[in-house]
Amino acid sequence: MPSYTPPLRDMQFVLHEVLRVTDEFKAMPAYAEVDADTINAVLEEGGKFAAQVTFPLNQIGDEQGCTLDKATHEVKTPAGFKEAYAQFIEGGWAAVSSDPEYGGQGLPLVVSQCFYEMLNSANQAWTMYPGLSHGAHAALHAHGTDAQKALYLPKLTSGEWTGSMCLTEPHCGTDLGLLRTKAEPQPDGSYRLTGNKIFISAGEHDMAANIVHLVLARLPDAPPGSKGISLFAVPKFNVNADGSVGSRNGIYCGGIEHKMGIHGNSTCQMVLEDAAGTLVGEPHKGLAAMFVMMNAARLGVGNQSLGLTEVAYQNALAYAKDRLQMRSLSGTKAKDKPADPIIVHPDVRKMLLTAKAYAEGGRALMMFCGVLLDKEHHHPDAKVRKDSGEILALLTPIVKAFLTDNGWAATTGCQQVFGGHGYIREWGMEQYVRDARINMIYEGTNTIQALDLLGRKVLSNNGASLRKFGKLVGALVEEEGVNEKMAEFINPLAMLGEQMTKFTTELGFKGLQNPDEVGAAAVDYLRVAGHLVFAYFFARMAQTALRAIAAGSTDPFYTAKLQTARFYFAKLFPETASLMRTARGGSKALMDTEAALA
Repeated sequence: MPSYTPPLRDMQFVLHEVLRVTDEFKAMPAYAEVDADTINAVLEEGGKFAAQVTFPLNQIGDEQGCTLDKATHEVKTPAGFKEAYAQFIEGGWAAVSSDPEYGGQGLPLVVSQCFYEMLNSANQAWTMYPGLSHGAHAALHAHGTDAQKALYLPKLTSGEWTGSMCLTEPHCGTDLGLLRTKAEPQPDGSYRLTGNKIFISAGEHDMAANIVHLVLARLPDAPPGSKGISLFAVPKFNVNADGSVGSRNGIYCGGIEHKMGIHGNSTCQMVLEDAAGTLVGEPHKGLAAMFVMMNAARLGVGNQSLGLTEVAYQNALAYAKDRLQMRSLSGTKAKDKPADPIIVHPDVRKMLLTAKAYAEGGRALMMFCGVLLDKEHHHPDAKVRKDSGEILALLTPIVKAFLTDNGWAATTGCQQVFGGHGYIREWGMEQYVRDARINMIYEGTNTIQALDLLGRKVLSNNGASLRKFGKLVGALVEEEGVNEKMAEFINPLAMLGEQMTKFTTELGFKGLQNPDEVGAAAVDYLRVAGHLVFAYFFARMAQTALRAIAAGSTDPFYTAKLQTARFYFAKLFPETASLMRTARGGSKALMDTEAALA
């Protein structure tokens, strides 16, 4: 049976010592009074909820899954899920970072992200139910009418109602320009929607009184392709004038997907038959409105793999300390035992430290993005808002793809630490591997994220966004460039920063001559960019740890942080050299393959 302990010490280190979030909050009137004690108290209680309420349901949810009553189209979630959600609402956890105007607590978004990391470690499948509501809330908050906001946001804020994203259809996945769901205007200004959607996470369940589906569809006069998509709010139950739940709407679950992982979350085939809905935003502009939800979801998916990486690491570490097998190559370590614990073996340590480094680097990146979100939405300076949004847009595909690729490697490696026991269900590791696999696929496959990063976020503006992040790197290099104790962290960061400029320019020129060159290099490019970002944060964390030690701290936490940073730069960061080489290998070896792929 696995276990989980919320990583509160590391969260506090990144929040308060590295990012100094309370200093950032002082510049934002909405958060000016938020202090470290408040943040720590919220996260401590949030960690208790994750570890004590949702974590015990993780294996239960995996084993039981969800069941559909085909006669009523109702979905029953695994035992305990509904009761845990009731506790979630009662504790006010749904409203942690929501707008106070609609009943939210108004805490910074970075605090909510930390809480959701712990929930994802504890039970990713359960966490998806409330997690999707945040995206629906954000889309309606940004693009909804006053009437829609008044109708839906208070219930989504409290968690009484949940939300879903209804995008994908059987014949189209990422290419939403091919979707066929129709929306017919009605005399009263509403619409009637007809069509089919698939892969809809949390599309139907018994945990909340209503579900607000955000549905992409086409109006009768819609132009073809992605420019003809509109967004609609379609509730599971129609809502009466007084806000109460009314009659059943014409949107229902026609089937549940049988999946490799996340069994506790209902992944639904949704059928719309003359379903009543209202337009969100402008006609034919639905994709822009939906991207508010999609971008939030992409950050959320990265957070899912971060959570799985952490819990897998914790359990693999505990097992490696306890499991006896063979003797150390450098001589017996446990003389009083018949064999040494496997943690003495170099490759076991490599697998453990890989997971640890991916968790700690990912945590720093996620929290930094959380602060960018807060600044984009709440900073009084328009330039700060703009710059924060631009850097966040650059980092979003990296969060989604780099963290989920790393999560897959980490959970698989942690399973390997267990040997044969890792393949057995009772230890829990095989579930983490299965659950992690979807994160590389949904919300835009990682290849799509790579194309978005290189094509849209970097080359389309001639590297302007990348240069803004590069200024952060440059400032750190300038600050610590002559500090000998920082050389092992700063020098490789500075070198990659310089290489990145040449590398990007080279790919841009090749892409102008042949767009397939961008497609061939994009996945490798994203991993190089991910390592640039991780190297920056590991250097900042090492800087903070060294300063704490120099100030007289004897806390072993700082020594551990330095050791993890050294491992990252020695064993993981060098991947960048081979990635740049394969990216420069070009598209010919991929595209000139008609005979090979005949």
